[in-house]
Amino acid sequence: MTPPVGASLREQLLSLIARLPDGEVQLGPLVDELGTQGMLLLVILLTLVFLIPVSIPGVSTVFGAVIVLIGFARMAGRALWLPGAVRRRTVPAGRLRGALDTGLTWVRRLERITKPGRLSRLTDGRAMGLVNDSALVLGAVLLMAPFGFIPFSNTIPGVALMCLAIGLLQRDGLMVLLGHVANVLTMVYFAILIGGGGLAIRELLIRFWPA
Repeated sequence: MTPPVGASLREQLLSLIARLPDGEVQLGPLVDELGTQGMLLLVILLTLVFLIPVSIPGVSTVFGAVIVLIGFARMAGRALWLPGAVRRRTVPAGRLRGALDTGLTWVRRLERITKPGRLSRLTDGRAMGLVNDSALVLGAVLLMAPFGFIPFSNTIPGVALMCLAIGLLQRDGLMVLLGHVANVLTMVYFAILIGGGGLAIRELLIRFWPA
């Protein structure tokens, strides 16, 4: 599953998608074939699914958990390790491939506006590396939040993770900054959802069980 040497980001992802097996796709073999250097590419591959209005039950929890582990692996400077239960998890290849193909439209758009070396202070150095890897973990945790049935609850953190991963791969500080901003927007959106839900419950209690 090795992408072509010197290929663009979109071409690398197309190569990976074309090599997905039929039937069910196991996460373990996919991760193994990408290797340590492909961790950010794996983040992009896993988040493509959430950039379109297609729901595959349980995917956000499993994929989010993998991205959390990628963030920690990058912080520690180690190879990615996955628990056996996660390695054995499967997703339907047909639905996954269709979602990935459609999600590539985002990659095409983002690839056009990336510029390696831009705002390099946001991508260089150990301290910024820890900040950016922590943002990957945060975005993955937000992706796993139990709001999958609500519009954009997976899309916004998916965009955050996509921007962070592309920015780190291309050493484009502006893309990394956009990823941080999308994480903040996700937290604001979730706060509004939680606050609105709390108010709705309160109104129902007042209406049906007045003091």
